[in-house]
Amino acid sequence: MLFCIPGFVLLAQWISMANLQQGAPEEKEKAAALKDLLSRIDLDELMKKDEPALDFPLTLEGFGYSFNEKGQLRDIKTGEPFVFNCREDLHRWNQKRYEALGEVITQYVYGLLENECHLQKIMIPDDATEEEPRSFIFMSEDALTNPDKLLILIQGSGAVRAGQWARRLIINEDLDSGTQIPYIKKAVDNGYGVIVLNPNENYIEVEKTKEQPEPSSDSTDEPAEKRERKDESLKETKKRCDVYEKYRNPQKEKETEQICIKDNSSPEEHVIYVWDHFISKANAKHIFFVAHSYGGLAFLEVLLQREVEVKSRVSAVALTDSVHNVWHQEAGKSVLDWLQKVQNGMS
Repeated sequence: MLFCIPGFVLLAQWISMANLQQGAPEEKEKAAALKDLLSRIDLDELMKKDEPALDFPLTLEGFGYSFNEKGQLRDIKTGEPFVFNCREDLHRWNQKRYEALGEVITQYVYGLLENECHLQKIMIPDDATEEEPRSFIFMSEDALTNPDKLLILIQGSGAVRAGQWARRLIINEDLDSGTQIPYIKKAVDNGYGVIVLNPNENYIEVEKTKEQPEPSSDSTDEPAEKRERKDESLKETKKRCDVYEKYRNPQKEKETEQICIKDNSSPEEHVIYVWDHFISKANAKHIFFVAHSYGGLAFLEVLLQREVEVKSRVSAVALTDSVHNVWHQEAGKSVLDWLQKVQNGMS
């Protein structure tokens, strides 16, 4: 028979059992009885009991939101800002909803880059086969042909994709605060070519295939008693993992695995790839970088890997809240001196 009790009661029971296990023999007996009770609780049903299905809309309108004329995300019916806690006491579901909304906003921003900023979506790597995963960047039509000025934008790490500085700012403030669109529009108005990098698009996710069972330990030369102990240990570990998995993934979401994008499997790889295949081939006399947070670290990496080229082509660099580390990344004095110079716009 399976029991299903509220989550806070279960937590209290676990704490109680932990305390009992440290007490006298009679308390340990109580702990054993409590452990037996907990072993018969169906965590799958417990966690799903009050959690709605993780089935979210694919459009802003489906979520009940839209961006107003000021670029602020607002409830279509009430005009109120975004509310994270849509369902009280369901933090996991609320977080999943927030992430799903973030994915919809990412696609919305892509549309703005193409339709409002008139940038072109360029697939990379250019030598990938049809079966291989690919990423992309955005470029103005004159990015490689502009003879004078070229602006490169690199965001930080995390969920943000091309054209975004911070998802949280897009959702809670406005598009001008959280996206790169104001930078892009001003750059284009002032005669710059523009390339928008996409350093966090490093892999695709596919449904994970079932793991093949490991060969039996009977084929080894280990003594029978040692094999039995090992098998018991493996069974106990698997049991604990199964319990954790029911708690972590109560709705049995599909397990996925990552397939890396060739030459773009990390932000650093991505920036180096775009430098080699696009930026270094641009006609612009002056190249300018704006790199935020982890983007600063990625820029420093391309500087270290392509020092002579970068120094000869880049006129100025703006590192905003950068997390680069010149000591950890082993930047020499010549690099440090050059960085100080171009960050002051004196190159």
